[in-house]
Amino acid sequence: MRFGFLGNGVLAALTMTGLPVLAANAPPGEVMLMHELASDVSAKRIKTDIEKLVSFGTRHTLSDTKSDTRGIGAARRWIKAEFERISADCGGCLEVISIADTVEGKPRIPDPVEVVSVIAIQRGTLDADRFVLMAGDIDSRVTDIMDATSDSPGANDNATGMAGVIEAARVLSKHKFAGSIIYAGLAGEEQGLFGGEIVAAHALEQKWRIKAVLNNDMIGNISGIDGVVDNTIARVFSEGTRDNETPREARIRRFTGGEVDSPSRNLARYIDLRADRYIPNLNVMMIYRLDRFGRGGHHRPFNAVGIPGVRLMETHEHYDRQHQDIRVEDGRAFGDVIEGVNFDYARKLTALNVVSLAEMAGAPPFPSGVTIKGAVQPSTKLSWTLASGKPAEELAGYKVYWRLTDQPQWQYSRFVGKVSAFTLNNIVIDNYYFGVASVAKDGSESPVVFPGSAGSFGD
Repeated sequence: MRFGFLGNGVLAALTMTGLPVLAANAPPGEVMLMHELASDVSAKRIKTDIEKLVSFGTRHTLSDTKSDTRGIGAARRWIKAEFERISADCGGCLEVISIADTVEGKPRIPDPVEVVSVIAIQRGTLDADRFVLMAGDIDSRVTDIMDATSDSPGANDNATGMAGVIEAARVLSKHKFAGSIIYAGLAGEEQGLFGGEIVAAHALEQKWRIKAVLNNDMIGNISGIDGVVDNTIARVFSEGTRDNETPREARIRRFTGGEVDSPSRNLARYIDLRADRYIPNLNVMMIYRLDRFGRGGHHRPFNAVGIPGVRLMETHEHYDRQHQDIRVEDGRAFGDVIEGVNFDYARKLTALNVVSLAEMAGAPPFPSGVTIKGAVQPSTKLSWTLASGKPAEELAGYKVYWRLTDQPQWQYSRFVGKVSAFTLNNIVIDNYYFGVASVAKDGSESPVVFPGSAGSFGD
């Protein structure tokens, strides 16, 4: 027997005659709801929200908090009101809260400042303590990182990401999912990623099981400093090995692999496939790096405490439109103004977030306790913990994935049903990397989980 693919991506076993034999009771390879969700995302609504955020003049972390029309205080109160309005439209389906702490004695926050992030939680119907999170940044800046008074519209960096989060809440709050979704407006990013750090600490204290963080930071520019204009590619940055890996775990990984199969890296692969499947005219460039060279984003504080996270953003940045005073020098315009934002591109990247969040939230519990055996054998055996109870009510079964070790994306897969182990006969463990995904009855899948601590999304 040999293996091959059908057009919908479902692995079939090919008999000696070459005719495919599909696994019995395999769920669909495509979740039709995702097409509806992607089409519901509105460039017009995103544009309106970006314009509103820009209207606050500056959203600098150290700016005015009392005014109702200018400064970060006005911006975060408006974001909170928008989440509350969305919640009212869905019968109170969102829990809207602020998560804050005082920061001081830092290079960019020398005096005490309350850093306030705004969070909306959409609770799942079956597994309410399992979360996926989409984040955008509230704050903005100009050339002088300590300038809290000059106009700092932050149209692309990062009103686009924040508007995307609000639009995702509008679209997804109309539907119910097994797991929970968090929509987050994070503060203090430009001053040192403090909002993400505070929210990540809160999540650990509350024992939130956050399986994925999708950090959106600049999702609206299509005209790059490199002269390229392109609205068809998004970048997804992901770390290769977990930041909180222990020395023992590193030693195991050295001998068994996993350098490119952290949960964050498999989250990036997951997003890449959703772009191919559900978002017309959008491809993903996976960047094997935590973030841009020498720079940072708000997924990093989550990665630091073991919560898988990636950064989604435009591919061609224009540095004249980032962290700049608004001015014109020798005919060259500087400043992050709304004229530099392409709203349809922001729509596409927001839609990519929407389908990725929805499918992960709709998936059964992510595989846990994944192990692998097969040394000096002609076959490879994968084992995992079979999910049970209410969270697993929609579990159809599991899908085993494998790929050649030099390939960026999973190449082969097989739906194996509702079991806790499966042996791939005549697939030699030395030649491939392997993983397991859980699959719901409607076809919603979790990201692939690589065996051992290197790939674990947390149990």
